[in-house]
Amino acid sequence: MPRPLRVAIVGAGPAGIYAADALLKSDAAAEPGVSIDIFERMPAPFGLIRYGVAPDHPRIKGIITALHQVLDKPQVRLFGNVNYGTDVHLDDLRSFYDAVIFSTGAMFDRELRIPGVELDGSYGAADFASWYDGHPDVPRAWPLEAEKVAVLGVGNVALDIARILAKTADELLPTEIPANVYEGLKANKALEVHVFGRRGPAQAKFSPMELRELDHSPNIEVIVNPEDIDYDEGSIAERRKNKQTDMVAKTLENWAIRDTGDRPHKLFLHFFESPVEILGEDGKVVGLRTERTELDGTGNVKGTGATTDWDVSAVYRAVGYLSDELPKIPWDTTTGTIPDQGGRVIEESGEPMASTYCTGWIRRGPVGLIGHTKGDANETVANLLDDFANGRLLTPETPETDAIVSFLEGKGLTYTRGREGAGRAAGPRAREDRRARGHAARQRRDPVVAAVTPEGPPTGRSRGPRAFPVLP
Repeated sequence: MPRPLRVAIVGAGPAGIYAADALLKSDAAAEPGVSIDIFERMPAPFGLIRYGVAPDHPRIKGIITALHQVLDKPQVRLFGNVNYGTDVHLDDLRSFYDAVIFSTGAMFDRELRIPGVELDGSYGAADFASWYDGHPDVPRAWPLEAEKVAVLGVGNVALDIARILAKTADELLPTEIPANVYEGLKANKALEVHVFGRRGPAQAKFSPMELRELDHSPNIEVIVNPEDIDYDEGSIAERRKNKQTDMVAKTLENWAIRDTGDRPHKLFLHFFESPVEILGEDGKVVGLRTERTELDGTGNVKGTGATTDWDVSAVYRAVGYLSDELPKIPWDTTTGTIPDQGGRVIEESGEPMASTYCTGWIRRGPVGLIGHTKGDANETVANLLDDFANGRLLTPETPETDAIVSFLEGKGLTYTRGREGAGRAAGPRAREDRRARGHAARQRRDPVVAAVTPEGPPTGRSRGPRAFPVLP
């Protein structure tokens, strides 16, 4: 009887789990069968759903329920707290598996090249999201002294950042917000949050629902300047072509023509303002300088030369995520992605890299919604299975399922396994106090590993945390 197809997936976010799901639904799952091991450098799975989506988005975090169903399949094992490039390498994985799929996503902030980004009070959105989502490698406290704050970017991440800064801590109590984050937000002094976009309303990348949710808070007054409602031929064409773009524009138009209310926290959405410098004194943020832009007829903008200095004392840069380059894997430094053709990793020679695949943001860049990764995963898995059917995969030396366990234990690695790690990530659902639940689910790395490792506290090497910017 032939052995099952052995596949390693590196990265346990939606992209990796969707790839596992595609394998489970394939014809190969019936004959000869599939055996899938997912490796995740965090103690718990789910990637940016776990550590990047704002806690007041239970609808999006509800996707975790569907992902759990994949991880619960007997053909799937999860190895958490195992880092590719240090704990396991490509040659190691090839010795145990027929194929390797990389789905490590994007967790870092894309660089914004303007003067002043290094100032105290200039923060990356990814780091702030990691804090309010209880990432185990980030500081437990966050400086929230600024009364006026700028957020750079007009995507859903920027909306998340602005909304968390503008809401009261008590509004977040029904969520799984960690206790330390609740206490930090109680001390938040922000009264004004200014969101800046370089282009116009028709070019904003907000989802209509997320945009409308800004106005649902009893404490947030959303304000749009009527002068920022402007369209050219390219913008009008985009509105006609894209229903979501039109819905976003209509929402912004409605807010621009209404009278300003008396809700205590003001959230301004600015368009046609391109950041050119973060202003500082004595090493601290004291303002933001923007250049006014105007449409050029195609939906793009050009600078006018007119600048404005905005009185803010903190700046959050929400200009996109960036993936980590992976050891021994080809890398496109321009796009920050793995070169591929249909999910097959492509060598510098232009030839496919044997038995090596990619999917999700590490493949196509940090664009699109979570559901878009399903199409990526299906295409990647289809090509992997085609290579399998046509004998193009490498043959592993030790494909037995217990070989990788012996390998990890032989290196003295402490790792989380299966449902324990996944359940811990989702939070102990039996508890009624949601803040206690969030706090229990989001701890420092070693306590999390100790809690979900059947043997108890780590007895092997304790892995150090990922390097994050040191925050005051």
